[in-house]
Amino acid sequence: MTDKVIPGAALLIIDMQVDFVTGSLAVPGATALLEPINEIIDLPFAYRVASKDSHPPGHISFASTHGKQPFDNTTIYPPEDLVRQTGGDVEKIKKRGLGQTLWPDHCVQGTPGIEIIPGLKVDGRFDIVLKGTHLGVECYSAFKDPWHLLSTDLEDNLHRRKVKDVYVVGVAGDFCVKATAIDAAKAGFNTFVVTDGVRSVSEGGKEYEEMKATGVGIINLVELKQRMQVA
Repeated sequence: MTDKVIPGAALLIIDMQVDFVTGSLAVPGATALLEPINEIIDLPFAYRVASKDSHPPGHISFASTHGKQPFDNTTIYPPEDLVRQTGGDVEKIKKRGLGQTLWPDHCVQGTPGIEIIPGLKVDGRFDIVLKGTHLGVECYSAFKDPWHLLSTDLEDNLHRRKVKDVYVVGVAGDFCVKATAIDAAKAGFNTFVVTDGVRSVSEGGKEYEEMKATGVGIINLVELKQRMQVA
């Protein structure tokens, strides 16, 4: 690891948790990410963040909550009490149903599956962002939920640290990585997803085209090192 720091560069590690790597909702190939992400962690970022799903029991995204099978689909709606609390228009927003894949119970608060995987060098250099903490709100992005009712402090922290360039790795590429990268680009950050540090649920790579369409750069580890001025 170099002592040099690149001002304005931030690393976002998305959901590298036990349940997503070896547990109840393991992403294919996620175990192979340990080495490349550790190599990326040691690059000279000025700021590092790790996000974690942190769901209460009975979360809206769980198949068991709906009496359905994992990977069935349903439609979810924003909780009306939360809409009122945030000053939203209940009649307007409750029409904004979202298609939801229902998952096995995962990353439940107080369980081993919520923890960052052993061996990943997420230490005192990292801030931790928790998402999906509300019983009735799914949240893929580390910035905010899809209805924009709840936001983490991630965007404010990036601005406060004068971050300009955001680099994203983790799982899953077609869900939380994609949502986070798109939100980062929409917030005005120069955003890059580093493919060596990402695995997706589905094959085919459609998520990368979706991200590129919103201004997200897709790079590999060699290109990242060049950008970070590391040989």
